[in-house]
Amino acid sequence: MNDSSSLAITQLIKTYDEELRRVITRRCGCMDIAADIVQETYQRMLSGGLWQQAENPRALLHRIAANLATDYERRNTVRNRYVSQEETLPDWVAEADNTQPDRILANREHLEQLAVIVNKLPPKCRTVFIMRKIDELSHTEIAERLGISRNMVEKHLRNALLALQQIDEQ
Repeated sequence: MNDSSSLAITQLIKTYDEELRRVITRRCGCMDIAADIVQETYQRMLSGGLWQQAENPRALLHRIAANLATDYERRNTVRNRYVSQEETLPDWVAEADNTQPDRILANREHLEQLAVIVNKLPPKCRTVFIMRKIDELSHTEIAERLGISRNMVEKHLRNALLALQQIDEQ
C-alpha cells in the first residue's frame, strides 16, 4: 500500500470509526463485541482493496459491519443452545452435606475426574479454560494475552465445557 492509500484509509477510519462503533454497540449491546466487529470490518475493507473500489465507502463499511453483526448473532444463538450463558460449573465442594465422610470422598473423586479431564484438554484449550475459570479473566483479556480472537476463546471454552459435561453424564 502506498502512502496516499495509507492516508486515505486512515482518514476513512478516523471519519467513520465513532459512528460505526456506536451503531454496532447499539445492535450488539456490548462495546467489546462491537470493537471486534468494527476491527474485522476494517480488515475486510482492506483485503482486496474494497474501500478503493466503493462508490460510497461509508455505506460499504456499514454493510460489512451489519453482516458481521448478523454472523455474530447467529453464532451466539447456536452457542446458547449448547452452552449455558453463565458458563458455570457445578459447585460440588460447596454442596450441603459435604461434612460427611462419604460426601467428602465423593466430592474428592469428582474433583479428581475434573482434573483428569482438564489435563487431557488440548494445551490452548486448557490454557483458555484456566485463564477464564481460575484466573477469572474476560474473553477479551484472554484473547489479547494469547493473541487469538474472541471467537477462538469462546470456541476453546465451549470445547472445554463440553468435555467437562462428561463428569455429569457418568
